[in-house]
Amino acid sequence: MREVLESLAAGEIGVHEAESRLAGYATTDAGRFDAARETRRGIPEAILAEGKTPAETAELARTAVETAGRAVVTRIEPGVAESVAETVIAAVPDADIEHDDRTRTFVARAPEFDRPTLDARVSVITGGTSDAPVAGEAAIIAREIGAEIELIEDVGVASLVRIVDQIDRVRGAAAVIVAAGREGALPTVVAGLVDAPVIALPVSTGYGVGGDGEAALHGALQSCTVVSAVNVDAGFVAGAQAGLIARGVGAARERNGEETGTEADDENEPSDR
Repeated sequence: MREVLESLAAGEIGVHEAESRLAGYATTDAGRFDAARETRRGIPEAILAEGKTPAETAELARTAVETAGRAVVTRIEPGVAESVAETVIAAVPDADIEHDDRTRTFVARAPEFDRPTLDARVSVITGGTSDAPVAGEAAIIAREIGAEIELIEDVGVASLVRIVDQIDRVRGAAAVIVAAGREGALPTVVAGLVDAPVIALPVSTGYGVGGDGEAALHGALQSCTVVSAVNVDAGFVAGAQAGLIARGVGAARERNGEETGTEADDENEPSDR
């Protein structure tokens, strides 16, 4: 605590960063930013732009970069993204800005921030092109956690050969996210073909009685194969779940590699017998 207070008194850090180091969060006029979430949960705190004013979103994003080294914003509109980028750059001039209109995501990183990297891959599969925005949000979140991402797009069950042709690319993934609307059959099909955890991501594409993702969600919940399901259009949650699985797989591989290396070193040691 003393070190933090001394840094604050010396002007080396600001009030928000000092508060985040001491309390784990930073208080702003727009709300509290959970700066310790990634350390505590392995998932970066995300700022949902929907329901917030552009100024509130910008304030939270700036605070995130200053305290955690990175801001992840979801469901952000292009005009808001521009104002958020301006606010972040004004506070952290060399920040790296990444905005994707299609997925409605915004990521800003301080120059010194190193994104985690995991020895684990997450496959993100879409039934059709209309599923891409939600699937893309999931992919970006899993990537920010550190997973390697492989996108396999437009392989819906209307033509089974499309997914069958791609299934070898999916095998070997630590986790699989399958985004599909309409009746949502694709997660069930994929889960019957691979040995990795499959996360069904129902998408609100479709119409009629089961439109707005309802049929896709019910299909995932009633699946005869082993799948996990998140809520309709919950790309962030699907990406976070897959990222956590990838973290576990990556950590296990790292431990196994260390153990294997130790054994190899032992075998190479000269014998005195």
